[in-house]
Amino acid sequence: MVADGGTGAVLTIRVVGETGSTNADLLAAAANGAEEGVWLRAERQTAGRGRLGRAWSDGRGNLFASTIVRLQPHDPAAHTLTLVAAVALVEAVSVFARGMVTIKWPNDLMISGAKVSGILLERSRDAVVIGFGVNLASHPVLADRPTTSLSAHGVFVGPAVLLAELAERFAAWLAIWRQVGLADVHAAWEGQAHPVGSPLRVRLPDGGERSGRFGGLDADGALRLIGDDGRCVTVHAGDVSA
Repeated sequence: MVADGGTGAVLTIRVVGETGSTNADLLAAAANGAEEGVWLRAERQTAGRGRLGRAWSDGRGNLFASTIVRLQPHDPAAHTLTLVAAVALVEAVSVFARGMVTIKWPNDLMISGAKVSGILLERSRDAVVIGFGVNLASHPVLADRPTTSLSAHGVFVGPAVLLAELAERFAAWLAIWRQVGLADVHAAWEGQAHPVGSPLRVRLPDGGERSGRFGGLDADGALRLIGDDGRCVTVHAGDVSA
């Protein structure tokens, strides 16, 4: 299937019945010369991965999809594509669930404090593969965090329909990121995220924790956490909870 992202680029969306990981498949495709704008969606994914090494649960009727971005010499820092992905996804989901979804740093989508989606970026040379998982029809029950699905909130949308919205919005935001820079992406992200001043806890990759209030994003998209003493700590990786 082919969709026009409104930027002059043609986006190719390929669908498979089952695969281990759409990200792994596109990383392999990128190594063999696959171009930017290719999307892969699976009806079922048996070895999906999330951030910080977590598994991403399979569920029929949910969205499992990935795309390729080919980095160009004057692009912003590659890791800031996580903000592009989050803004594109929240806009796409909000077409069907207006006013229900917010972004939790750096790129999780939340409904009433429960996670409804995740995004994973993986890089190989000049290719960045961005994977999207969205709980549409069902969601797993996890011991360490609340999760939800759109259907649990009375919103029913199929993965193909959501991906058509996402592909167009991602293409548009990718063009802004590439041609204008990060300022507009930052503003859109902060407009959909936890408000400045919100209390947050961050579990760091080394197992430590920090708490404070959300101080917005720094220039590279890292989390600014303001402690009780007024000092600002910049967090580049971690798991945020309210």
